[in-house]
Amino acid sequence: MADDFKISILASGSSGNVTYIETPEHKVLVDAGLSGKKIEELMNSIGRSLKDVDKLFVTHEHVDHIKSVGILARKYGMDVYANEKTWKAMAGKIGKIDSMQKNIFEAGKTKLFGDLDVESFAVSHDAADPQFYLMHHDNKTFAILTDTGYVTDRVTGMINNADAILMEANHDVEMLRYGSYAWNLKQRILGDEGHLSNEDGALTLANIIGDKTKQVYLGHLSQENNQIPLAHLTVEQILQENDLNVNHDFNLFDTRPDEATKLADV
Repeated sequence: MADDFKISILASGSSGNVTYIETPEHKVLVDAGLSGKKIEELMNSIGRSLKDVDKLFVTHEHVDHIKSVGILARKYGMDVYANEKTWKAMAGKIGKIDSMQKNIFEAGKTKLFGDLDVESFAVSHDAADPQFYLMHHDNKTFAILTDTGYVTDRVTGMINNADAILMEANHDVEMLRYGSYAWNLKQRILGDEGHLSNEDGALTLANIIGDKTKQVYLGHLSQENNQIPLAHLTVEQILQENDLNVNHDFNLFDTRPDEATKLADV
């Protein structure tokens, strides 16, 4: 069926990140960067429950991605997937998880789970071994890419022409430069292991949006160094300058740190 692959960006931003993916056989999360209570509230807001989630894929060990990984694993019995270095980096941050629920998923690999294929890829971020994911179902792909200082040609090729894309638009460069952050933090965010700016995210999208692409979500916006209308306008203008027909050939959506996007068909 064309409408049996569903997604919702439950939360995206500097304060916490959670993404929900659903197929007929699986309900999974990517990251769990808010409290368990808040994630359950967000799930309920789209008509779903955490008790039905069977897998949790972790991108990296920063708290805005793993805050309730251990809590959800223990309470709901989810299988948790992360690469070996990320598991080590999470030790002491997420509490004890039953060894049967801990799964190694290295970057550059694909794991098959019935009707859901999950493909991992490495990114450039100041974490132990950060990776993001492509979700494949029934010849459709949902690509998730935030928390990276730049996008390699290899990653560009992997996520090219995905049906749905969650792309980082973390900061406006001028807001960051003249904002209140300490200089070393500004340098970290702007560096090759930091975050994509609105412009960087837009230029990446201009390279990967294809005929199949129907949904683009702007994610991981900084609450200090960005604004939703500014990110949306910046990305939309750059895409139009690159002859991409925004909101006609595909839709451009905003995400929020405390409100889920509509549960949508990929």
